[in-house]
Amino acid sequence: MLVGGRLVGADGDLLSVLNPATEEIAGHVPDATDAQLDAAVSAARRAFVTWRTTSVDERRAVLAACASTVREHTGELAVLLTTEQGKPLADARVEVLTFADWLDAHAAMEYPDDEVTETPTHRIRVRRVPLGVVAGIVPWNYPVILAAKKIGPALLAGNTIVVKPSPYTPLTTLRIGELLADVVPAGVINTVSGGDRLGPRLAEHPGIRKIAFVGSTATGRKVMACAARNLSRVTLELGGNDAAIVLPDVDVDEVVPRVFWTCFANSGQLCIAAKRVYVHEDVYDAFAERFADLARSVKVGNGLEDGVRLGPLQNRAQYEKVVGLIKETVGSGARLLVEGAIPDGPGYFVHPTVVDDPADDSAIVAREQFGPVVPLLRFRDVDDVVRRANDSEYGLAGTVWSRDAAAAEELAARIEVGTVWINQEPIPAPDLPFGGHKASGLGVENGLEGVLEHTDTQVLSVRER
Repeated sequence: MLVGGRLVGADGDLLSVLNPATEEIAGHVPDATDAQLDAAVSAARRAFVTWRTTSVDERRAVLAACASTVREHTGELAVLLTTEQGKPLADARVEVLTFADWLDAHAAMEYPDDEVTETPTHRIRVRRVPLGVVAGIVPWNYPVILAAKKIGPALLAGNTIVVKPSPYTPLTTLRIGELLADVVPAGVINTVSGGDRLGPRLAEHPGIRKIAFVGSTATGRKVMACAARNLSRVTLELGGNDAAIVLPDVDVDEVVPRVFWTCFANSGQLCIAAKRVYVHEDVYDAFAERFADLARSVKVGNGLEDGVRLGPLQNRAQYEKVVGLIKETVGSGARLLVEGAIPDGPGYFVHPTVVDDPADDSAIVAREQFGPVVPLLRFRDVDDVVRRANDSEYGLAGTVWSRDAAAAEELAARIEVGTVWINQEPIPAPDLPFGGHKASGLGVENGLEGVLEHTDTQVLSVRER
C-alpha cells in the first residue's frame, strides 16, 4: 500500500487474490488494519494543507507526470490486470492506457477556480475551494479506469485522495501506487487494500470529506448511510439495466456487431453495457439470426491466450449469480437462441447466451445481469418501446440505432437515463458529464461538472464604494 509517500506492507492478515481464469492465487495484498487506514487518512489530511495551496498549473504537471509514468509501464500493468480481472490482454492494455489518457485530459481541463465580477459598488469573487480528503472506492470490473476517474478530478480541484480497490482486484491499483510513490507529493495519493470491512470503515471515517463510489445500488445506499454520519459529500455511480433500441431502418449487418459488443464487452461486466436489446419487429428475425451467429463464434478463455475475445466472470459470486439467472430463465420456459456453454473445470467461464423475446416481467429483463447473457425483445412502435425502456428502477444509460439521426435523437430524449449514445458504442469521455438517474446514481462524474463536485463554493463580496 502507499501511505503518506511510503510503501507499507501488512500489519496483520494478508488477502489472497485469485486469477478468475484458473482459480489459482495470483498474489497477496495487505488487509489494512484500523491503524493503517487512520494513517492513510491522516497522511492525506496533512498533505492537503500544502496541496490545496498549489497552483492549478502545478497540479496539472503532477497529473501529467502520473500519466507518463503509468504509460511507461503499460505492458507490466496490463498483464497484472488480466491476471487478476480476467479480461483479454488487449483490453487490459487499453484500460491501462486509458488511465493515462484520463489523467492527461484532466491535466488539460480548463478549471475556473476564481471568477471576479465588478459592479459599481462591489467586487465579487466566486471561488471554488477544495473539500479535503476524498475516498475513491473502486469496483472490480474496470479497476484501473475507474481509479483514474477518481484521482483526476480530486487532484485537479486541490484535494488529496485515498483509493481503495476491490478486494477482488487490488493488485494493479497497488502497483500503480508503488510506481507513483516518487511522482506525487507524499500523501496526495494513498492506496489501501482490504476485505469487506474496509469500505464501510473508509466511508464513515471522520477525516473523509467526499466519497466517490462506483458499485451496486444496494451498496451505494450503504455508502450514503455511512456518509450521512459526517455529512460527507457523495458521488455515486450505481447499477443500470440499460436498453439498446434498434429501429427498423438500420443496416442489420453493420449494426449487429456493434450492438453485440455494446452488450458483451468485458463479458457483460459493465454498468453501461446494454442489458436489454429492443429490436423492431420488421428486422427482428434477421437481427436475431446474425446476433446469435456472432455469439456462437466468439472465443472465450484465459485472457492471456491469443485470440480470446471474452474472459471469465471476475469472481465466483458473480459467476454463480449469472449461472443461476440463466437456469431461472430456462426454467421459466423462455427460448434460448444461443445456450452458452458453462464449462466444467477451473475458471469462471460462461459463454455468450442470447434469450429470444422473453416476457417483460421475467428476471432476465427486469434485473441487471452483469454477465454474458442478453435478452432480445420485439417492439412494434416507438411509444411502446419508450414505455418499456423506462419501466425500470434504473436510469444509467442507453443506446439508439437508426439511419435517421433526427428520429433517433427525438426518441433518445424520451429515455429516462443520464446518457444516451446514438449510433455509437457507450464510451464515456473525460470532458463530458456522466451520471445516473433514478436508482442509478447521485451526482456527476467527468467534465467540468465532475471536477466542481469536488469543491465548495466561497463568495468574497468586497464593498468598494
